[in-house]
Amino acid sequence: MTNKYEACMIFSVANGEEAVTALKEKFAALIAENGTVENVDEWGKRKLAYLIDDEAEGFYVFTTFESAPEFPAELERVAGITEGVLRVMTTRK
Repeated sequence: MTNKYEACMIFSVANGEEAVTALKEKFAALIAENGTVENVDEWGKRKLAYLIDDEAEGFYVFTTFESAPEFPAELERVAGITEGVLRVMTTRK
């Protein structure tokens, strides 16, 4: 049984564009290994509503995917321990 999810990820832009690209590729590969990617929508660099880890800007990526129900918790766990990820939120569609 699979469900559809949307993950909103905000990456730090303090380490440069190369770091953002590496993080995008890492999480795209992780999602592809554990499910089916339907759509990736990159909003790019945006001003944050409030400071997160003393940063005022972040790079937004929204990914729509289909996976098993246990995977979103693993995605958020990996994002939580990855340097350069400011926030991640996964919702079931």
